[in-house]
Amino acid sequence: MRNDVQPADAEAAVRAVWPAPSLRKAHERSETFGLRSSARPDYDVLTSAGLTLKREQNRALCAHAMPVMETLHEQIINTQSMIVLTNAEGLILHSVGDDDFLQRAEKVALRPGANWSENRQGTNAIGTALAESCAMVVHGNQHYLSANQFLTCSSVPIIDPYGDVIGVLDVTGDHRSYHPHTMALAKMSVQMIENHLFTTTFQETLQVSFHSRPEFLGTLMEGIVAFTNDGRFLSANRSAQFQLGMPLAGLRAHTLSSLFQLTSTQLIDRVRGSLDPYTMLNLSNGTVVCARVQFRRASAAEGSRPADVHDSARRPARASVPQPAAVLSRLGYLDTGDVQVASVIAKVRKVIGKDIPILITGETGTGKELLAQATHNDSPRRDGPFVAVNCASIPETLIESELFGYEEGAFTGARRKGAVGKLLQANGGTLFLDEIGDMPHPLQVRLLRVLQERVVNPLGSAKSIPVDIAIICATHRDLRELIAQHRFREDLYYRLNGLVVRLPPLRDRSDLSIVIQKMLQHESAASAGHRPLSVAPDVMALFERCTWPGNFRQLGNLLRTAAAMVDDDGVIRREHLPEDFFEDLRCDDALGAAAHAPHLGGVPVPHGGSLQDVATSVIAAALARHGGNVSAVARSLGVSRNTIYRRMPAAAPERDDD
Repeated sequence: MRNDVQPADAEAAVRAVWPAPSLRKAHERSETFGLRSSARPDYDVLTSAGLTLKREQNRALCAHAMPVMETLHEQIINTQSMIVLTNAEGLILHSVGDDDFLQRAEKVALRPGANWSENRQGTNAIGTALAESCAMVVHGNQHYLSANQFLTCSSVPIIDPYGDVIGVLDVTGDHRSYHPHTMALAKMSVQMIENHLFTTTFQETLQVSFHSRPEFLGTLMEGIVAFTNDGRFLSANRSAQFQLGMPLAGLRAHTLSSLFQLTSTQLIDRVRGSLDPYTMLNLSNGTVVCARVQFRRASAAEGSRPADVHDSARRPARASVPQPAAVLSRLGYLDTGDVQVASVIAKVRKVIGKDIPILITGETGTGKELLAQATHNDSPRRDGPFVAVNCASIPETLIESELFGYEEGAFTGARRKGAVGKLLQANGGTLFLDEIGDMPHPLQVRLLRVLQERVVNPLGSAKSIPVDIAIICATHRDLRELIAQHRFREDLYYRLNGLVVRLPPLRDRSDLSIVIQKMLQHESAASAGHRPLSVAPDVMALFERCTWPGNFRQLGNLLRTAAAMVDDDGVIRREHLPEDFFEDLRCDDALGAAAHAPHLGGVPVPHGGSLQDVATSVIAAALARHGGNVSAVARSLGVSRNTIYRRMPAAAPERDDD
């Protein structure tokens, strides 16, 4: 390699072949900021108190983004990457990702409290996406600072319902493992965040959800427009702006009548006079769309469901009888013939209504929240609220105010009039604490006091408020091991484990075909054409072979995708299945071949264990033989590196020299 090339000349040579003008402009801006590509990055990170304040100032953004980030992380886990949430200034509020990559990222201050605006870090996806107000990928040496060139970053701005940029969602990984699908996943995740923000911002409004293709209603692709009751325009999400052919600024000059060719009174009368849950509307450009009309009313409890115009029209005016819970969320529906699940349901039924806390254990994706919801719906508290809190998805600095609420002025940046916490929202109903093993240790003391005394003290308040709640908790962790590590309080554990049940992983259940049949019935009922769906016999045989490492999340996503791909006969065949499913099968076959060998590479294969146990041992042995080189292991087993990352033992050392 020649050493006589000056850094400035090298940068100019690289910029000359970049196709994106936005990246060239970004590098020019970086130079005007006085940055040098060889300079040390800005490692000035906010203090803990400063970061807490910033998170509270962006409380709504954090609350809506955290669950989506966790879902996205499950999709890209073990890919040497991380997910980052920033505010509108490029300050990182929260991050989740693979532990080993997080350690590498921290070396360049890619962690909460660090600012990644262009004037601090030069050209990078976060700062450049904010500067350009558009999605941005910055790959390898496209970063201005040399220290950041081992990264590839995909960033998407998050727009609030008023059209303002309020933050960025970013997926960052090793530049050697970048995949173009990463940006698509990031964009979908931002759409979810924006739609959640939209529906919670416009509570007491008339909302029209629409799309020219009926099958897209209820998906991320549907347009949503909010109006006042007299038809004045309030806002529209990105999909609605695209379908209506106008940006938000242009739509503000319109009304319901000018956009959909009828007044609010005419729209409501039309919908109430029809038995069909959908109605056809004409856009001003002549396009005919399928629409669902809803009145959204504010409620003291978050997560309240919108009132459908059809529901209010069909229900007698004086009726106050609560609507029955959906059949999908009843214990009887969950009993599909597996002996282990039947035993769990029988035990739960015996303690329902007896003020005995329930602790549900099992792998991620085994249906713990669905069991908790079904337990609530079959209990005497079914008419009360069911409030779910994921203790792993809420930042540690926010979880206390999220659970207990706070009074006005409790801390800097607190909302006016304070906020009602989840414990009080669940009063009279059920509080479901998911991933209780991830609750910060100091908060475990406060939760224990609530369970013992049945009173809640909001932050900044001297008053104690009585609370009547049933508690259901869930975790995929070994709480006894956490107790031994002094990370979980023993007294809280014994307060929560009145009844402990374990949901088996999908691979250990005997009712897979029945489960698939019921899930397809649900998919069919949710589709616009209500077309019956079925599985070809050879595909069902493949399903029976799969170990389903992602459990119901993996199966549900696969069936949903396959259902969208099927032909007119509604039969799911091999060509309708995603390639990564076959990759999992190939991995299962390669690893399963070792089950008959007493040892593999000097490492014993567990006799009588599941294929998952065999897989763990085989991969561990292969990693040991190849010195932790993931690429070499993948080649030797005939599978992809991503498959190895998904299935390798958590503590296994690894490297990738290819």
